[in-house]
Amino acid sequence: MQELMLDKVHDESRQGEAFAANITNSKQFNKHFYIESYGCAMNFADSEVVASILQDGNIGATTDIEKADLILINTCSIREKAEERIRKRLTEFRRLKKQHPSLIIGILGCMAERLKENLLEEEKLVDIVVGPDAYRSLPQLIEEATTGQKAVNVLLSRDETYADISPIRLNSNGINAFVSIMRGCNNMCSFCVVPFTRGRERSRSAESIIAECETLFKEGYREVTLLGQNVDSYHWINDNTNDVVNFAQLLEKVAIISPLLRVRFSTSHPKDITDEVLFTIKKYDNICNYIHLPVQSGSSRVLQMMNRTYSREWYIAKVNRIREILPDCGLSTDMITGFCTETEEEHQESLSLMEYCQYDLAYMYFYSERPGTLAARRFTDDIPLDVKKRRLQEMVDLYRIHSLQSMQRDVGKTYKVLIEGVSKKNEEELHGRNDQNKVVVFPKMNFKKGEYVTVKINACTAGTLIGTAII
Repeated sequence: MQELMLDKVHDESRQGEAFAANITNSKQFNKHFYIESYGCAMNFADSEVVASILQDGNIGATTDIEKADLILINTCSIREKAEERIRKRLTEFRRLKKQHPSLIIGILGCMAERLKENLLEEEKLVDIVVGPDAYRSLPQLIEEATTGQKAVNVLLSRDETYADISPIRLNSNGINAFVSIMRGCNNMCSFCVVPFTRGRERSRSAESIIAECETLFKEGYREVTLLGQNVDSYHWINDNTNDVVNFAQLLEKVAIISPLLRVRFSTSHPKDITDEVLFTIKKYDNICNYIHLPVQSGSSRVLQMMNRTYSREWYIAKVNRIREILPDCGLSTDMITGFCTETEEEHQESLSLMEYCQYDLAYMYFYSERPGTLAARRFTDDIPLDVKKRRLQEMVDLYRIHSLQSMQRDVGKTYKVLIEGVSKKNEEELHGRNDQNKVVVFPKMNFKKGEYVTVKINACTAGTLIGTAII
């Protein structure tokens, strides 16, 4: 299987790409670990929790795989290609283990949860298998693996949120940080493995979230992204006061930490995002006008088969409401082509929905059946691969038109931009993002990373706004 995703957001939220630990610490550790993460932003955030747990166990990070005593790979299981890619990487690690027999190889995350027996016994690719809710047990599992035993913990939890663990920021630019606010998912979308690999939905305490965001701000971070499979269903009850905190209230609590702390969030489910959330975004200038609102299909019949619990018309009404309250709000989505029994007419409905919504950013895939999901049990994956690919390409071509048009509409406007660093293409330019999550580049002058600057947009490409700072 193949997939296609268009991504023009900042590096640390890129899906499907690997990264290695990149932290420095004067402490001398007995052992060192090397970690790579694949998949969604939740996996990257989880890797930062893992790094903290390991460091507390006197195992430090290294970016040099040759110096690692422990290699970990944090995995995604949402598409077949992601699993194929990870298997290939594990095979490369096993060759390294032949040169260094004491090397321990571990797999974390969703793929670990789904394929534990295969990876340990049949393919013999790993020594440790750890599910998303069992990271606290890593030090003990590592000790067990050093004796030559296979070590496994993939138990799911109804209450684990890692709320008391201070994540170690991996590959951080010191400006942007992910903050996990909840784990798991209660939405049984028929195509998705997440409820089976990450368990039931549970919300982290608002107090711990606020404390983490306050600490990040004091350390110089200027943007936090609140993460959850479905942030709009965040629901936490204070055991001491019985006060309930919903997502809109949590957003406000984070926003009032400082007007200099930008707040983003991901991901929203169309059925759960409320007017209260939208008006909270409108109320605070430092809550970004950007919403990721996955639709998956433009056909009501296909949406029903996907168990998305809304219709095409309902989704369009939600988009209209967002734009009524937040006229300048950036909007992105997820789309799947070639889901079971999708007709050509229904594919055209998806394209026409994209025409209506004019997304600023879209993640597009063709359907990849995942074993164990409701769709795999109930439906036949009956759309030929060449048809899936052709439909996907038509969707991508349409999105590219919308993306360029969206950028062109911003030429001549001015935006407040948070500087994230030096441009990768030109050392004399800086880059950052505006409120709508679009990348902006402009001459460096005397500005520094972490500062806010007003930029006049003079030109654009399909993925970048080009401007000059207004002094």
